[in-house]
Amino acid sequence: MMDRKDGPVVVVTGASAGVGRAVAMRFAAAGFRLGLIAREAAALEDVRAEVTRRGSQALPIAADVADPEAIFAAAERIEAELGPIRIWVNDAMETVFSRFGEMSPEEFRRVTEVTYLGFVHGTMAALRRMRVRDRGTIIQIGSALAYRGIPLQSAYCGAKHAIRGFTESVRSELIHDGSAVRIVMVDLPAVNTPQFGWARAHLARAPRPMGTPAQPELVAESIFQAAQGGRSDYWIGWTTALTVLGNAVLPGFMDRYLAKAVEGQQDKTPILPDRRDNLDAPVPGRHRVEGSFSAEATAGAPLLPANAVRIGVVAAGALLFAGLGAAIAAARRR
Repeated sequence: MMDRKDGPVVVVTGASAGVGRAVAMRFAAAGFRLGLIAREAAALEDVRAEVTRRGSQALPIAADVADPEAIFAAAERIEAELGPIRIWVNDAMETVFSRFGEMSPEEFRRVTEVTYLGFVHGTMAALRRMRVRDRGTIIQIGSALAYRGIPLQSAYCGAKHAIRGFTESVRSELIHDGSAVRIVMVDLPAVNTPQFGWARAHLARAPRPMGTPAQPELVAESIFQAAQGGRSDYWIGWTTALTVLGNAVLPGFMDRYLAKAVEGQQDKTPILPDRRDNLDAPVPGRHRVEGSFSAEATAGAPLLPANAVRIGVVAAGALLFAGLGAAIAAARRR
């Protein structure tokens, strides 16, 4: 266990709730000092108090990741008060559960500005400091939906696809320059977070995760391990792996199969007329780690090195085809 008074510094965006809050707690338990970024100041104070109880130090900064100058200023303040940033975790996100045709341009833009450009701004802020020192790790919290879009979340899926594209571009630039800075993407399955209770929704029934969600604490542990690992891409859980690989092999089938996600992402509970959402402003008093689906969530899913899984699948396929070819040839000889 490292000395908590001078432990390395990690910055977490979207740190007030859900995966971001769970990630902050996991790094605090390991002795890291934390820069906490989110919009809701009161919720960040709660996270800071919890981090303090765990014996670590935290600096909460209320800022919107869609505002680049606010994020650049936050990074400068974190380094001035805590020290050099070792790890930066881009996690902040927003979504709208809606058919594309029922969304407004303003709603689509807001999701894009937070979920995609928020990652761009955070990566810029981190790289401005890490490249000078030639040291550091940036973690992009991705999703299986970065590879395969599903209905009712067109803006979110588009943003996650964009994150993957720009991350691969920046990674290639770092490799070209011989930089020791790492940029790692960790793709998640559905997760039991509060987002389903406060995301904007143009639906008759309340949003819910597709399939069996993972618990945020499980995801936080995987992200912590990925930050210490040597790979560039990780998938959490076989559901994520099957979604990515299935779409690569059978995209047409996935189009039809995932059409069922229109119903699969809606609970039985009708949406109340006075439902509050967090698209334009935080919803006070509801910031927590877990959402409303803990009874059906799983606390177990492996952290999979994405490239190793891909190679294994290709090798298994090659062996299968070779075996089939040999069997056919033997049958012909007989």
